Amino acid sequence: MHIIGVDTGGTFTDFIYKNGSEWGIYKTLSTPSDPSQAVLDGLEHIASRLETHTERQVTHGSTVSTNAILERKGVPTALITTAGFEDIIRIGRQNRSRLYDLQYCKQPHIVPPEYCFGIPGRIDCHGEEIEPFDDATAERVATQIASLGVESVAVCLLFSFANPRHELRMRELLAPLDLPVSLSHEIVREFREFERTSTTVVNAYVSPKMSRYLTRLQSFLSNDVLRVMQSNGGSISAETAMQQSVRTILSGPAGGVVGALEMGRLAGRNQLITFDMGGTSTDVSLIDGAPRLTLEASISGYPVKAPMIDIHTVGAGGGSIARLDAGGALVVGPESAGADPGPICYGKGRELTVTDANVYLGRLIPDHFLGGDMVLDTAAVDEAMKALAAKAGMEPMALAEGILDVANANMERAIRVISVERGLDPREFTLFSFGGAGGMHCLFLAQLLAMPEVLIPNNPGILSAVGMVLADVIKDYSHTVMFDVATTAHADINAAFAPLVRRGQYDLGREGFDLDGVVIEKILDMRYQGQSFEILIPYTEGCDVGAAFESLHESRYGYTNPGKPMEIVNVRLRARGVPDKPTFLERERGAPKPDENAILDTGEAVFDGVRHAVRIYDREQLLPGNRIDGPAILVEYSSTLVVPPGAQGIMDSFGNLLFTFS
Repeated sequence: MHIIGVDTGGTFTDFIYKNGSEWGIYKTLSTPSDPSQAVLDGLEHIASRLETHTERQVTHGSTVSTNAILERKGVPTALITTAGFEDIIRIGRQNRSRLYDLQYCKQPHIVPPEYCFGIPGRIDCHGEEIEPFDDATAERVATQIASLGVESVAVCLLFSFANPRHELRMRELLAPLDLPVSLSHEIVREFREFERTSTTVVNAYVSPKMSRYLTRLQSFLSNDVLRVMQSNGGSISAETAMQQSVRTILSGPAGGVVGALEMGRLAGRNQLITFDMGGTSTDVSLIDGAPRLTLEASISGYPVKAPMIDIHTVGAGGGSIARLDAGGALVVGPESAGADPGPICYGKGRELTVTDANVYLGRLIPDHFLGGDMVLDTAAVDEAMKALAAKAGMEPMALAEGILDVANANMERAIRVISVERGLDPREFTLFSFGGAGGMHCLFLAQLLAMPEVLIPNNPGILSAVGMVLADVIKDYSHTVMFDVATTAHADINAAFAPLVRRGQYDLGREGFDLDGVVIEKILDMRYQGQSFEILIPYTEGCDVGAAFESLHESRYGYTNPGKPMEIVNVRLRARGVPDKPTFLERERGAPKPDENAILDTGEAVFDGVRHAVRIYDREQLLPGNRIDGPAILVEYSSTLVVPPGAQGIMDSFGNLLFTFS
């Protein structure tokens, strides 16, 4: 079987594939108007290079769900909820993101008020029916929905997580409409009505778009296996992704974190801050032995209560546009030139970008960009840089460095959000850099943050695609239980987990895994009684859950509350299937000094306003043990690495480069 990983980004779509015993990589410009076109073009390119034509397994990280929400281009969606709760998605919580903005006004919700319907009938918090479901009203609502021309329906009835009978009846009554229906107890079987409703609505809003997208890919792949990366770091079948697309919101960035975790382990580094800089945005995450999961994510202001790797994103990438604001100050991003028209140096762009600034300063080598397959227009960059510099009253060189400084400051703040603002010192972590543009900025960021070392894997520009083929198949399940720790026995906890275990084993069996190969991880959401947030506690048979909770609470918040009653709010289960994965072989070590054939050329690059002579290395010709001293530039097919003066790097036996500073 041929294994292929695909990651769709804002500027490039990346591929990694197994060809016999060898691994190949490929990058092509994304097609924002139809993201599937770049994927199909890349798969055709790879098919022409495969030695045999056996079945393929394609794992894909997609931005379809993300973009549908960010651009508000999902399908017209209706919401059905319990009578009296029709306005829940507009009322939300009392939190205000812009507390002191007197002009603040909420943007209209993706589901307008006229598309929200209430049905009489009530389940209480114990799952008991206290008011029967009103079939007659439900049938009238179904008729109204049919007349609206909506393409999807979200159903979220009060306390359906405790008893889904009313939601299941609503689906039966909607069946004649032949519309996709998202039931909240199937998406998030947990309490907190607003978050559960929001997550279900988002799923209903984006799933038809994802379904059409994946259906097109599957028609091309024929009998091949198509899997989709989830935000939680695992993959799922295309069929599941079509129905629960909300789980794929951060699928591309999650693939990068999974790849970083594995490459970091090979390099002996388990404490990492991942830095994924692409053409449109930068994603950062923290790995302290394992990726951190969050259940409190939101996208475009809509809460999504689904397990996700904790990733922070900023609008800073190689394609981020540089401009002067109304006061004449230099601003970089968040707007991006994307893949079309792209940076000026790509030949069609008209606005200066971060990539153009790197070209102007000699840090991006035109003759070696994308393996020499893509020609860069340096003359157009020179002209545009001089024009903006004249407008700003600056020298062009100072403007170019200023563009990079502003972009670096934006990315530095992003790293501080996931480290310093959470009580963690970035100096205790290794900066793990990847993405097509990461290598041009990572060493400067590490110096700004006083981080001691930077790790850059082999082929960093396609690491997210590598993460796709390294990912396990993961299914997440949860259920609200509200147990008092003092009166709850392990038998009660195990009984609550039992149906989730059976479901996980059944679902992974359908994914092709034997029962013996399924790994079950049990987690408890715990809190002190009265708290409005929970901590995730790993659960094993016989463990002291109270002591485990208080230990983690103290390490995270700096205190405990002895004697305060504790609650188990949710039981959470993760079922993991481990598929065949690529292995990475160690290479024979070379001398500290690189061979002459690794030096492609010499040139000049600007650092701190001074032109420096630099050696240009072909990274693919470097050997384990080779040492690189800055200033230097390393080029490879998927990325360029800029080594400033004062940085020294050495290649390890797996082809990773580890840099430190003098």
